Parts: sequence; structure tokens; C-alpha cells
Amino acid sequence: MPGISHFNPPELPAPSGYSHASAGSGEVVFLAGQVGSDRSGKIQAPGDIAAQFGLAIRNLGIALEGSGCAPEDVVKVTYLVTDVAAYRTAAKEIGGHYRAVFGRHFPASTLLEVKGLYDPEAMVEIEAVAVRSN
Repeated sequence: MPGISHFNPPELPAPSGYSHASAGSGEVVFLAGQVGSDRSGKIQAPGDIAAQFGLAIRNLGIALEGSGCAPEDVVKVTYLVTDVAAYRTAAKEIGGHYRAVFGRHFPASTLLEVKGLYDPEAMVEIEAVAVRSN
């Protein structure tokens, strides 16, 4: 489609039926949901929501960089988690993972508890919208 660019950094799993990030001819970039997977797409740390969050937020950072954005360009983040109680329990560790990528940048955000994610071992998925600053 004219005017649309797709970004699929080689450090992330090869997408099948989606792109890790897409941007129109303007400067708004939409980032696909990132999970706690390795480069092959295999979910890591089954049952550990904090570890999966750390990998997912790292993967989001890679997708941002691959699309020409930085964490400070993010204007909206959506978190999908399968267990809000586990998320709350691990909040301090999750916060550390967040700050390792985003520092003290806190865009608008939404956290939703969902029944499940595409990969049954995934406990967290993070998607975002960014505006390129260059």
C-alpha cells in the first residue's frame, strides 16, 4: 500500500501475518504487541510475569528502534496481561524492567486483563503508538 512502511527488525521473531511496526506517510508509528519471546518467537520464562514483561518491553524497544523511534517518542502504551494479581505482586520488578527501556518517560497507558493471548504461555503483551521526532 502506498505511503505505508513496515518495520521488522531482525532481532525480533520473523512475523507471520503482521509487522512489528507500521507507519503511514506521516510520523505516527503503530507498534504491534510484543511478548516475552526470544528471537525465534518462543516464549521465555513460562509462569514468570515479571521476566516476560522484561523481555516484552525489551522487544518493544527493539521494534521502536527498528522503526526510527526511541522510547521517548511513545505517546500511548497498552498492556495486556493474563493475571492482574500476579502483575501487582511483581510490580516492583516490572517497574525496573520498564525503567531499563523507558527511563522516566510515562506516556498515556492502559492495562487490561485478558483471558488469554495468542501463545498460551504468554502472560503479557505490550503494544504502543509513537510519533517520530525526526
